[in-house]
Amino acid sequence: MTTSAAETPLDAPETSEDDDGRTTQPAGSGKWARRLPLLPALVFVIVLTQLPFLGTIIVSFMNWNAYYPDERGFAGVDNFARVFTDTNARSAVFVTILLTVSVVLVSLVLGLLIALLLDRRFRGRGVVRTLMITPFLVVPVAAALLWKHALYNPEYGLLNGMLTWVFGDDAPQPDWISNNPLIAIVAALVWQWTPFMMLILLAGLQSRPMDVVEAARIDGASAWQIFTHMTLPHLRQYIELSALLGAIYVVQNFDHVFTITSGGLGTANLPYFIYQTFYTAQDYGRASAAGVVVVIGTIIIATLALRTAFTLFKEESR
Repeated sequence: MTTSAAETPLDAPETSEDDDGRTTQPAGSGKWARRLPLLPALVFVIVLTQLPFLGTIIVSFMNWNAYYPDERGFAGVDNFARVFTDTNARSAVFVTILLTVSVVLVSLVLGLLIALLLDRRFRGRGVVRTLMITPFLVVPVAAALLWKHALYNPEYGLLNGMLTWVFGDDAPQPDWISNNPLIAIVAALVWQWTPFMMLILLAGLQSRPMDVVEAARIDGASAWQIFTHMTLPHLRQYIELSALLGAIYVVQNFDHVFTITSGGLGTANLPYFIYQTFYTAQDYGRASAAGVVVVIGTIIIATLALRTAFTLFKEESR
């Protein structure tokens, strides 16, 4: 007995027959079959990342201080208001912005200069490139300890040792961290993040259309004109991507501030402020509110970075 088209159920999945008369499954089932093995990983990521963040959001709306357990309750947006009105919080925001802008700008300039040098052909270029990215591979805490003790220490540090070697025994022996605490942190971060900028910008330099560059040279364009009118416009999106990715990581930097200055001398940024509020003041509600603010700011920067990256990939695929 055959079934007419009018008697076919409306919600039945559409099937088709191949040349051998075999019935094939709808395209949607194939997509789900490919995605189903990823479901455990997706669940694991959600449980590991999103549930704790959801808990942080809930705590941020609560009045929860471990020193006053009887006063725990719903606080509304009071914690967020305290974050934006607290003098220490405003100072931490200012230090975070200053650190991020300084580190990103200096790292970009140095990374661009090194990338331009490594873009040339010379003997041992592969070894030099490998050595140049070494600082980025060092664990942040280890890098901060290296700068604090091996370089900045006023008694046995390398910087004061170099002053003694150049100027003799009467050379000044400054305490680099106490005299310039913010610059000391910026220098350590720049040392570690310049290779990251250099890698991205070097990739951009090597993707230039060299036939156009050679044509400009034949036409009499100087090296500076080629750099300003051809190289820099080509590197614009690579520079934006480097700056945004670097900003994401520098904004949430905690290791260098904690290790080099312990947040003192006016160097406490937002991550260190959150640590102080949570660990020292035991104010879980206000610390969670500050953490939510940092996450929202980081998400905004990350969104801009992803848009820049997607635009870059689209242009590279053309």
